[in-house]
Order: sequence, then C-alpha cells, then structure tokens
Amino acid sequence: MFGINFIKFDAMTHVIQFSNGKIKREGKGLSFYYWAPKTSIAAIPIGSKDIQFIFRETTHDFQKIAIQGQITYVITDPKQLSEVLDFTLVNKQQHKEDNFEKINQRLNNEAQTATAKFIQQLDLKSAIRSAKEIGEMISTGLTNSKAIKHLGVEVINVDVIAVTPTPEMAKALETETREALQKEADQAIYERRNFAVEQERKIRESELNTEIAVQEKEKQIQEKKAQIKIKEQENDRKIRETKIEADVSIEQSKTELTKMRVENMKKEADAKGYLLDKTLSPYKDFDWKMLMAMNAGSMDAKDNIAFAFRELAENSQKIENLNITPDLLQSLLQNK
Repeated sequence: MFGINFIKFDAMTHVIQFSNGKIKREGKGLSFYYWAPKTSIAAIPIGSKDIQFIFRETTHDFQKIAIQGQITYVITDPKQLSEVLDFTLVNKQQHKEDNFEKINQRLNNEAQTATAKFIQQLDLKSAIRSAKEIGEMISTGLTNSKAIKHLGVEVINVDVIAVTPTPEMAKALETETREALQKEADQAIYERRNFAVEQERKIRESELNTEIAVQEKEKQIQEKKAQIKIKEQENDRKIRETKIEADVSIEQSKTELTKMRVENMKKEADAKGYLLDKTLSPYKDFDWKMLMAMNAGSMDAKDNIAFAFRELAENSQKIENLNITPDLLQSLLQNK
C-alpha cells in the first residue's frame, strides 16, 4: 500500500538495507517495513556451503591425473562480499544465483593454482598416493589467497576424495601392481615356508639340546647320588669307628675300674688279714682247749658235742668200735 512493504529474513541471512545510497540497517534475521521507491536490500546467506571440484594436472613424468574433492567454506564478512558481488534482491524476493557460481569458480581456480606446482614435482605413483598432501596444499593456498580474502569468505575444510590417472594408465598400474602383489605373495609364500623350515630346525635343535641337557642333568644326578652314597658310607664308617672307639674307651675304663677294684679288694683283704693277724696274734700260741675253756660261758650243747666228737676223732686209733645212731644225734641236738 502506497509503496510501503514488509519483509522478513531467517537467521542465516545477513541483510543490509540501503536508503538513498546509505545503510539504514544491517544484521542477521531482520524483519522490517520499508518504502520501496527509495530502498535497496542486499541479502547474503551466511551458512556454510560445499562445492565439488575436479580438475586435471600433469605429473613430473608427463602423466595426466584427475583430482576430485570438496571445499567447505563460510561467508565471514558479508558486507565485504556484498561490495564485490551483487546480492541485491530481485523483485524484493530473491538474490542472484550466479553469485555463488562465481564464488565456486574462483575457489576452484585458486585450488587448481595451489596444486599445479606441487603436482608437477611428483611422478604418477607419488601423486596418486598424495591425496592428503594435495588437500593440505589446497587448504593452505586458499587460506593465503588474497582473492579469497577479498571475497570475505573463509575455507574451513578441504577434502581430496580421489586422485586418479587415465583409464589406460590405471589399467597398466593395475597390471603392474597385480604382478608386484603376486610377486610379493610368492615371496611371502617362500618366506613363510623358509620360516617354517627354519622354525622346524630350531625346534629340532631345541629338542636335541633339551635331550642333551636332560642326559647331562641325569648324569649329574647320578654323580650326586654316588657322592651322597659315598658320603653316607663315610659317615657310617666314621660312626662305627666312633662307636668302636667309644666301646674301647669304655672297656679300657672298665679294665681300669676292675684293676682299681682288685687293688682296693687286695688292700682291703690285706688290711683285714693284717687286722685279723694282729687280733689273733696273742692267741696263736694258746692251746685250743684252753681257748674253749675260756669261752665256756658262751658254749652250748652242740659245741660240747662237737668237741666230744673231735676228741673221739683224735683218739680214733684207740677206739675199736663206736656206734652213733641218728636217734642219739637227734636227742643230743634237741637237748639244750
């Protein structure tokens, strides 16, 4: 109505409103009324974007390769980008789509420029294996590129998906690789068999060494047993010798003890004989009859009978006939 319109943007769109050639408002996700005859609106999407790239280069050995990958970037300075490219809304509803095609093309050109010199220094095989290094070169080249900085965009990631040669060269490399792999497989089989033989030899050698060690150990055990047996016999001999020496010592001690006892008994007997001799010496000249008479008070009938029989014995030549019956002896003995 009367040229006054309302417009609304999402949070991922940076909006710059110009009125009479001057910036009236600027920011993300704005919504406002504006007077169409005097208003120009630039809308720059600021979300991250992915672009695919593929370009061909020539290696140091004059072989063609195709480098394929993806670049992820984000608009960090939408105001600067709006000064380089026209993001003015068409019919107040949409911006020009070819702006992003221009950004993509410039990024592709810078990526190819960053890798050209690096690829030309590599041979074909090295280039095929250098996807990571190529990605790093592209990322570094884009980061340092003044043209990219002038756009107000920032590259956040570069992925090199594939580095491929021409179909003919790929087939040749496949054949070469296949032959090399087959050769490596044959070498691996040879090495595995050789390793198995070597291991078998080591196992057999280890078994023989083990048998030798066992026999040597058994020999040592037998020698040790013999030494122990000899030691035991030596100990038994020493024990027997010690026992014999102890027995000899005991017998010698017994002999000495016996000698001492005999000596003591002799001395005791000599002492008793001497005592008896001294005791009886006063009486040796006495007549026994007188001695009996002196001891008459202590004599009994048996003693008298004994004396009587002694008298009879001494005078037996004078006796012609004497009868002594048991009854007589019995009566004499019983008569006190």
